[in-house]
Amino acid sequence: MIQNRALFQFKPFSKKQKQILTWWLPESPVNGCNGIIADGAIRSGKTVSMALSFVLFAMHNFEYKNFAMCGKTIGSFRRNVLAVLKNMLLSRGYILEEHRSDNMIEIKRNGVINYFYIFGGKDERSQDLIQGITLASVFFDEVALMPESFVNQATGRCSENGSKYWFNCNPNSPKHWFKQQWIDEAENKKLLYLHFTMNDNLSLSEEIKQRYREIYATGVFYRRYILGEWVGADGLVYPMFDEDKHIVSNTEGTGLYYISIDYGTNNPCVFLLWRLNKNTAVCVKEYYYDSHERNGCQKTDEEYYNDLEKFAEGYSIQKIIIDPSALSFKTTIKRHGKYIARDADNSVLDGIRLSATLLQSGHLYFHESCQNTIEEFGAYVWDEDSSEDEVIKEYDHAMDAMRYFVQTIMRRIVKFEGV
Repeated sequence: MIQNRALFQFKPFSKKQKQILTWWLPESPVNGCNGIIADGAIRSGKTVSMALSFVLFAMHNFEYKNFAMCGKTIGSFRRNVLAVLKNMLLSRGYILEEHRSDNMIEIKRNGVINYFYIFGGKDERSQDLIQGITLASVFFDEVALMPESFVNQATGRCSENGSKYWFNCNPNSPKHWFKQQWIDEAENKKLLYLHFTMNDNLSLSEEIKQRYREIYATGVFYRRYILGEWVGADGLVYPMFDEDKHIVSNTEGTGLYYISIDYGTNNPCVFLLWRLNKNTAVCVKEYYYDSHERNGCQKTDEEYYNDLEKFAEGYSIQKIIIDPSALSFKTTIKRHGKYIARDADNSVLDGIRLSATLLQSGHLYFHESCQNTIEEFGAYVWDEDSSEDEVIKEYDHAMDAMRYFVQTIMRRIVKFEGV
């Protein structure tokens, strides 16, 4: 049981945050709405006010009822929402009893008790986890990252009288199912819709706001995460890549060395050698073998391994980060026992976003000899015909190898809020 910890230092709430905190009160002119949607820029104060208001609403209107609080994963919800929410509630005199084995928190105050279950909505199978429960309301954090089936299942469980829906997210494609099915239909579904910018978070200094503008200075991520617009991904995936800025001529330096691999037999096979010094990485050299340019002559796993040893000669390699689908080649590497090989984190959009951020902020560079990699930057584009954020699977082999290294190794080192 958790109670009476150190007081949480509340910052002044903006007008829109106050709307979130009070829209459901009896005296509110919009308390008849079936739910609320808060979308917009990163760091705009949506999440903290939505989470607090959700619990206040539940404890004010219900007793001994079940509520759902949903994130993309249970772990991400605990990190991004629950840690701060618990401190806010404790500072207001609430008593929390956490049942981690059930992913449930029992919240008490003035004799009122309710039960808050935490769910993760990461894929189509997630809907099975929420079946059967009767809910008095549901809160979705980052709902645009969840599958539609999970959201439909969760909202369908809200059968208690007076139950309401709470949606929170950053923008995505205008063709995204949540934009079309919920935001565009907000009036018909009697939902309160609030759009946020960083100016709605009064705790952010101008210096911090400017830092985020610089991190997401160009492309689709600027329009989504800074301006808060629902815009499609089109054109170059990495428009911020600048040969004058990101290409270096000197390979000398100190640091730890890694190799990332995008494996291919019919498609090109790429090795990238990285030198990582603190929070900055340089791609020192590349290996790029395309059988189509060699009269269709494909290499075996053993031949690729021999090339890998030559490629790594003279360097102390910490780890080899490899395409998780390259099972046979990973087995070959492990059989030789010379290198540590691990599967890459293949989260495509997360990897692209982090790579773009590192390029923009000056943490990722490439030696001038990496010509195939440099050429791919100018040909790697979004699929404008897709309803989701997808890249065209052409000229993407070095781009995938880069993404594997960034998402698997650099994500642990470079910390950017909102990434």
